[in-house]
This record gives sequence, C-alpha cells and structure tokens, in this order.
Amino acid sequence: MIRRLVSLAHPSRSDFLRACRELGLRRTRLYELLRAYREDPVTSSLLPQPAGTRRGSRRLPDETEAVIAEAVRDFYETRQKPSINQLLKEIRRLCRVRGVRAPSWHAVKARVAALEPAELTGARHGPKAARDRFRPVPGQYEAECVFGVVQIDHTLADIIVVDRQYRKPLQRPWLTLAIDVASRMIAGFYLTLEAPSTISVALAIQHCVQPKEAWLAGLGISAEWPVSGFPDAIHLDNAKEFRSRTLKRGAQEYGIELIHRPAATPHYGGHIERLIGTMMGAIHLLPGTTFSDIDERGDYDSAARAAMTLDELERWLALEITRYHADRHGALGIPPLSAWCEAVARRVRPVRQPQDLAGFMIDFLPSVDRLVRRDGIHLFGFRYWDDVLSIWAGRLDRSLRVSYDPRDLSTIFVRGPNGAQWPIRFADLRRPPITLGEHRRARAALRERGLALVDEQLIFETIEAQRALVDDAVRRTKAARQLAEKRSRALDAATPNRSPAAAEPLQADDDRPIDWSKVPIFPVEEWS
Repeated sequence: MIRRLVSLAHPSRSDFLRACRELGLRRTRLYELLRAYREDPVTSSLLPQPAGTRRGSRRLPDETEAVIAEAVRDFYETRQKPSINQLLKEIRRLCRVRGVRAPSWHAVKARVAALEPAELTGARHGPKAARDRFRPVPGQYEAECVFGVVQIDHTLADIIVVDRQYRKPLQRPWLTLAIDVASRMIAGFYLTLEAPSTISVALAIQHCVQPKEAWLAGLGISAEWPVSGFPDAIHLDNAKEFRSRTLKRGAQEYGIELIHRPAATPHYGGHIERLIGTMMGAIHLLPGTTFSDIDERGDYDSAARAAMTLDELERWLALEITRYHADRHGALGIPPLSAWCEAVARRVRPVRQPQDLAGFMIDFLPSVDRLVRRDGIHLFGFRYWDDVLSIWAGRLDRSLRVSYDPRDLSTIFVRGPNGAQWPIRFADLRRPPITLGEHRRARAALRERGLALVDEQLIFETIEAQRALVDDAVRRTKAARQLAEKRSRALDAATPNRSPAAAEPLQADDDRPIDWSKVPIFPVEEWS
C-alpha cells in the first residue's frame, strides 16, 4: 500500500483516505510512514523504531568525552598496554584536575570497544601484530606438481626429552620439517638438541632427498614413504640459516631454486605452519609435553613426567608421519600418500634422484677457502694432512674450498681443482674427534686465561679437561647433561655408519693362534 502511494505522481485525497481505512491508521501516522519510505525505500524502514536512546549515541558532556579521548590516545594506546581499570584511574585523575564529571567504568569500556581494532592493535602491539591479525590474505601459496615447491621451517617441539644414560630431563628439542606443497606429503625432517643452523637445514634437505626405505628399516618401521629426490624449489622464511652462503651454493650446485617469502608475511608459509601445528597437537599426548602455552599446561609437571629420549621421539615421529600420510587430508579430501601417487603419475618430468648422497651432504656443509701449504691445510688452529695433498702442497697458487662438519672437526673435505672431494684428517691421527662447539669453548677458556697464542696440544688438553668436568657433573646438573648429550650425539651422527664388511673379521674355526716367538726378525734399513 505504501509503495503504491509513493509511486503515484499526484495522489488524491481519496487515495489517502482509502489507505488509512485499509491499514487502520490515522493520516498523521500514514504520512510518517510515507516520509520514512521515501528516505529509505526498503520494507524494513516501516518497522517501528525501538524506544529509548539510539544505540551508539553518547550522553556524556563534551568536556568528559574530550578527557576520555585524550587518555585513550596518550595513555591506553601505548606499548605498555595498560588495562581498562588503569585507564579509568587515569581518566578520573584528569577529570579531577580539570573539574569535570568522571565517567563510569561501563562508559569507558564502551568507548574502548568502539575503537578501530586494527589501529588499537597496531598502537599497543606494533604494526607487525596488526598486519598478521587484520591484513586480508585472499590467496595462498600453491604448487602445480609434486616436488615443485617444498617448504621448510623450524619449531621448538612441545616436549622435554631425557638423556640416554640417566634418563633425566634435558630440554625441548628443535624439529625441522619439510612438506611438499602439492601433495602435502612430509618430505623429510630433522630432530636435534642444537638451535637451528646451517647443519639443521642441510640434514633436513638430505633427509628430504634420500630414499627412506633403508632409514625406516633401521628404525624397525615397515611403512611406505616414497618421497625422495631433488625438489625444483625450496620455499623458506628469512631466518639467518636460510640465507647462508652454504645453502645458496649447494642449491645452485644441484639446480634447486631458493624462494624466500616476503618479509612479515607468515601466511605465505601456511602449509608448513599448519603441519607444525598438526605435529605439535600429536606431541601433546606424549609424556613430558609442555603443551602450547602456560594456561593449557596448568599444573602439569612436564620435566617430572618426561620419559622419551631423542631417539625414541625420532622413531615416534616417523610412525606419526607415516600415519599422517595415510589419513584423509582436510584440504585435499584424500590421503597425502594417494595425492602423491596421483601427482607423480601426472608429472611430465620425473623427480631427479640423487646419485651420491655423501657428496650431496658435503656440498651443503659450511666451507672456507684455504691454501694447501707444504705442511698441509690449517683450519681452526689445527693442521690437516693426507698424502693426496702432496700434489698440491706448495705448488697450487690458488685456494681450495674446504668444507667441514661442525659436529666433527677431525675430518675436513677438500675439493680438488678437478672438482673431486677428498676427506682429510688431522695430521696427528692420535687426536680424538671434537665438535666445533667444544673448540670454541676451549678457545674462550684459553683467552680468559690470557693465552692468546695457542697450539693444538693446548686446545686438546683444554677440551679433555672440560670433558672430564662435564662427565663428573653429569649426574648432578641438568646443564652438564645437556652438554654431554649434545657432544655425544654430534660425534655419533657425524661418524659414518660402518658396514658389516668393514667390521673386524671373526676368527675362523681352523685358525690357530700365532706364536710370534717363531716369526723371524729381519733387519730394517733406516732412511733419513
């Protein structure tokens, strides 16, 4: 009825009377409805307006409103992040000084609730927090084929592990994960007690590249994990270890593109972040978990309940990953393992497979350039020698690339002029393997003693003394157990696994003990 009257160019008096009679309204009320509809020509404009003060209106005096606005701007929107109660105290102080009526707590809270959330977060928590929380992220990072893009990131695992010897709590380990963006398959991982470094990245990439069958068999796991080979690109954040010269050189050597996400854009790493959240959610069910935050942990004593060593946690993670591969993925609608198999069948070019895993690992180790002197190669204050250096000693006029493993400094790897890699050991083969961390601590101890110029013997004597102190304190202090566990694991991991053929041969049944007294002694010619 109202819409028809408004549509008439010149409605007559009889039109208004007929409308009033049919609607049961007075003419004044009909005119109010017509005016409301002309201002906003929608049906809901004819609804009766609620009684009372309109929502959002303010009834405080202008002077009080000015004091609230000033206190919010100068006191509340600061990085100290005061509470609303503290804001109310500041407003009441200003009102008392200026002789203005103070507002109530509810009035102040209503003014704070009406502030722009993004601007308030930026003022109290910084622009990065405001961007992460409120900036729109319409798209996500995608890959067209398997191993087209692999994302890698670190996280501090939400669990405390125990040492292997006394099974006492040590610390939370670091977990490096790699995920194939296209299929959501976990490409590899690395678990360590050390903070993220170039070695963590190199070992995670090595696990991503290598076939998993032998590794799973070594853990006693019978499962399918077909991911191996060189990815076309690796997607990383901007951490220091992801921008190292070592990683860039290794990626160039094997034709792997490094893609760093734009600064302050964590949503570009959404796949790996969600995977980390999934893995941590599973870890929260293990003994010794620290959960995600203090509120969730409550009075749960993580250190007292810690029960798993790093090796046991690594095997558990391998089992959890194989279960994750076989479970339906929410975004894909199918298990990641099925998505991988289907995508591999569609891939135009097969995934490039490694030919020399040992050489691949060396190319991702930290390296320096060194000249081959007549007495060998000098690095970290140590002298390295092997007969292969004889052809270059004092004759090569350029430096060679020397790679080293921080977990074991007893062997370095020299790349010859023809590109071949040669392992070179300590010149003094009696020297025990040591880690780079032990070397740095020994040098620092010697500097504190005022010994600026040190030799190999002094360094090794200091390391042996420090090891003895650590071993003596291991039963008493957590820090000593952490140090001993890190040293033990680093040296164990850096030592290549010996094959059964390389082990000492067993004595045959028909072998008889040798009577050395009957072995003739021949004269030996001495050469000076």
